[in-house]
Amino acid sequence: MLTNPQARRLFLASHALAEAPTLPAKPQDIGALIHRIGFVQVDSINTVARAHHMILWSRRNAYRPETLDKLLAGRQLFEHWTHDASIIPTEFHPHWHHRYQEAEARLATKWASWFRPGYEEQFQTILQRIRDEGPLTVSDVGQDEDSGQGGWWDWKPSKTALEWLWRTGALAITRREAFRKVYDLTERVIPEAHRHPSGTRAEMIDWACNSALDRLTFADPSELRAYWHIITPVEAKAWADAALKRGEVTQTLLQGADGTTKKTLTRPETLTAAPPEPPSRLRILSPFDPALRDRDRAEFLFGFRYRIEVFVPEPKRQYGYYVFPVLEGDRLIARLDAKARRDQDALHLRALWPEPGITFTKARQAKLDAELARLAQFAGLSLVTREDDWLR
Repeated sequence: MLTNPQARRLFLASHALAEAPTLPAKPQDIGALIHRIGFVQVDSINTVARAHHMILWSRRNAYRPETLDKLLAGRQLFEHWTHDASIIPTEFHPHWHHRYQEAEARLATKWASWFRPGYEEQFQTILQRIRDEGPLTVSDVGQDEDSGQGGWWDWKPSKTALEWLWRTGALAITRREAFRKVYDLTERVIPEAHRHPSGTRAEMIDWACNSALDRLTFADPSELRAYWHIITPVEAKAWADAALKRGEVTQTLLQGADGTTKKTLTRPETLTAAPPEPPSRLRILSPFDPALRDRDRAEFLFGFRYRIEVFVPEPKRQYGYYVFPVLEGDRLIARLDAKARRDQDALHLRALWPEPGITFTKARQAKLDAELARLAQFAGLSLVTREDDWLR
């Protein structure tokens, strides 16, 4: 059995959360960190700092956003889909050709009913424009197209075409400007050494499952499949069965936070590994942190049920619009609602909800104050302010 304390510490170690976040944060360090955790999710919400920056800052407090910009500009990273839009090491790009092929087949069926017609006729026009004029954004195309009825999915045909060409691999994101994607030809973004397919689909499946297990430490087939979101459940199950027969993985019981167990797969050597004990300092995590991406897994391991409430009407929210989990050692102990009030040069703490059984003693409060000060500094703010009834 992997006991719950052992499992939590092994999992946090694999996600670079079992060491003090004081290591160097130069470009080569951040590049190695992203390779270690696999990817960082990109998200547009910016209540304090964008998700991809907070994910890296929580592991390396010396990190600054311009470091990630340098890595993207140097083509060491690229942006595409895992379970969601993510920044990924460029050396993994050869495996994404299989995603491009799958996307082309899938989108041909679905998008014809989702989007207004006319986008397919724009493919060659847009490719030729980018070839001749250079990178384009959505605002650079479709000026002569009807705006339609509006709404989330009522895109102009040219916008649909840009997104199609990116998802199927003809275009890549060369940079973002004010968070808007800037599209260019893939051949001008992805270096030649990483531009070509990795091999057969069977080879890609083997890479996907092995690399996912290396980063998750233990996982069942559904978790292996969900990590990169690049293979099917059937493919993940078949890989797991074959790896078990070859002795590359072993099946064991995983103990949850509530004492229940379930079957999981791991490397044989994991069962005897001595996991490091994480530092007892507090960390404020992004809601999209890779360690929390799989909400069901986080709930089983940590007893921490987390659901983002961005799309929940305010009167129906249990907590808040964008609530940050708080990690102490190997436990998730609280969640807090914080927002950058830039007009006041302040990080404002609206509310803090301790988990059941957690008391904010003077010592724990001091650790939270120190972490809030670090987060404020990272966000470029001078002050930390609180609601009168912030502790709930």
